Amino acid sequence: MKNVGVIGLGDMGSGLAKNLISNGFQVTGLDLSEARVTAFADMGGKPATSTAELARASDAVFVMVMNGDQAKDVILGPDGLAANMSSGGIILLTATIKPSEAAEIGAGMDGTGVHLIDSPVSGGFPGAQGGTLTMMAAGDGAALDRARPLMEAVSASIHRVGDAPGMGQTVKACLQSLIGSIFSATFEASVLAAKAGVSGEVLYNVISTSGAGCGVANTALENIIDRRFKGTGSHIATMHKDLTISLDMAEKLGVPMHTASTAMQLFHAGKTRHPDGDNWVVTRVIEEIVGAELHR
Repeated sequence: MKNVGVIGLGDMGSGLAKNLISNGFQVTGLDLSEARVTAFADMGGKPATSTAELARASDAVFVMVMNGDQAKDVILGPDGLAANMSSGGIILLTATIKPSEAAEIGAGMDGTGVHLIDSPVSGGFPGAQGGTLTMMAAGDGAALDRARPLMEAVSASIHRVGDAPGMGQTVKACLQSLIGSIFSATFEASVLAAKAGVSGEVLYNVISTSGAGCGVANTALENIIDRRFKGTGSHIATMHKDLTISLDMAEKLGVPMHTASTAMQLFHAGKTRHPDGDNWVVTRVIEEIVGAELHR
C-alpha cells in the first residue's frame, strides 16, 4: 500500500503527511486551507481538489478532521471515501469523535468493500510531527495487519484495542478524561505557587522530578512559566471537544466523573475567555482571579 491519502492537513494531519512522505509513501492530501495545501505540496505531497479524487488515488486514507459531522461527510458522503475507494481500501479514522459516531460510520460502510480502522491518536502536535504518536486501533485484524506499515510510519506505539468501530474512540475518551484532569490540576497548582511567591523554575524542577511529574504535567507547566499560551500546537478547542466527548460517554453509561467535570468547566472558561489560546491559557483565567502570574 504505497498510495496514501490524508484528509485534514492541520497541526496533526500535516505531521502524518510529513512522516508518511519521509517513509517513502506517495501521499495525496486535502484541506480547506490554501496555506496548508501549499505547505503540504512544498514537503512533496500531491494536493487533491476533492475527496473523491483523493479516494480514487489512495489505497488507504487517514482522516484527521475536527469532529464527527466532518468525518461522516468525508467518509459516507456521495463524493466520499467509501463510495470512491477501490474494494479492499482502508480508512484510518485518526480524528477524535464520539464512539457512537464511529460506530455509525462503520455501519454505514457495510457492503462497500472498504475497511474502517477506528484509531484515534495521542501525542499532540509534537507526536504528530515527530512520528511518535500512540494509536488506539480497532478494526478487522487482517486490515490492521495490512495497514501496520502506514501506522508505524506515524507512531511509536500501536495498541489493538478491539475489532469494532467505536472501541478506539471509547479508549481515547477514557484517556482524555485523565489528561484533561491532569492539565487542570497543573493549572491550579501553578497559580497556587504564583500567589504564594514560588518561582516557576522551582515549581517545575520539583514537579518534573517527583512522582507527579509526567509528560502532560511537565509540558503544561513549562508552557505556563514561559508564558507560551498560543501557537504551541495544542489549541484549547481540541481538548474542550475531547472532554465533551468523555463526559457525554460517561452520561450515557451513568458513570460519575467529578474530576473530569471540573476540568471541563475550567476548559470551558478558558475557551470562552481566550478562544484563540492553547490548553495552558486556562491558567490565565485563574491568574486573573487571584492577581498573580507564574513566571520562570
